[in-house]
Amino acid sequence: MIKQTYMEIINSQTVAAVIQHYPIADDFLANYRLSSISKGLIFPQALDEVEDEILEEFGLDRDEILQNLCVFLETFSQTEFALNSVLSITINGGVNKLMEPENISLTISAGEIISIVGPTGSGKSRLLNDIECLAQRDTPTKRQIMVNGAELDDMQRFEMDGKLVAQLSQNMNFVMDLTAREFLEMHAKSRLTPNVNEVVEKCFQCANELAGEQFSEDTKVTQLSGGQSRALMIADTAYMSESPIVLIDEIENAGIDRRQAVLLLAKKDKIIFVSTHDPLLALSANKRIVIKNGGIYKIIETSAVEKQSLDGIEKFDNVLLKLRNTLRQGDLITEELIKI
Repeated sequence: MIKQTYMEIINSQTVAAVIQHYPIADDFLANYRLSSISKGLIFPQALDEVEDEILEEFGLDRDEILQNLCVFLETFSQTEFALNSVLSITINGGVNKLMEPENISLTISAGEIISIVGPTGSGKSRLLNDIECLAQRDTPTKRQIMVNGAELDDMQRFEMDGKLVAQLSQNMNFVMDLTAREFLEMHAKSRLTPNVNEVVEKCFQCANELAGEQFSEDTKVTQLSGGQSRALMIADTAYMSESPIVLIDEIENAGIDRRQAVLLLAKKDKIIFVSTHDPLLALSANKRIVIKNGGIYKIIETSAVEKQSLDGIEKFDNVLLKLRNTLRQGDLITEELIKI
């Protein structure tokens, strides 16, 4: 049924219209050396103008090209539908390093923020890894991750692998020599994002609001600082990524407006896990998972009193931010700067 729908689309709309709605169709055409076909015609008519030698190079006739295009678009759309249907995940406890049972079952819904706290080396990253791989009692912790209240079989895990979870690690390294705009445009097209230019502009503006230091659209991604790279990827995740779960590891070290970043992602109805030592981030979450001896020690719901303390914590944090910026700019620290 889906394939017939796509066939109806490409048989009734111009090539330009299909590309506008499904930008990744442009990449499909490029792969078959068909980028120069007439964009003002519908696909069958445009392919009629293509020389037979070009099609023979790939061993395909015109009907097979159209069928392949339908399958191509269907594959991306099915992935998007599956991810959009994730409303909650559940963490069923396993064991800690001492093989003691965790005895917990925590369900997190879309839009919730969960902080993960504990000493360095206590096992915070291990919990993030369990969520990322959708553990089914087959990791050292023996935890189980359920989606929408249901267990996952191997096939479902394979289908969701790399799509369900977006992870923002402490170090963001780019290997492609693209500008920030080229990077965003490429990702937008691969995600079948409508209104590519509009979304790219939103991402770029958001990244500059989050970053401690402004950068231009023409800046090479390989030249971005750690904070700028993290800001770019957070904006990209917020506006383009369909992954319903976002894992963030120690965002306080990124040199960005971390609280604004986390709240931005939560507004997109994503499930956010933040591993942090930062009290401002920890108390901004709906709940926090306390890790001890490699296991989930307790789950604490952020109280009203803790929420009220955020204003005071933020004042301290702003003083530290001023001090950091003053040092970076080569200025002297004065008594006025350390006043709250």
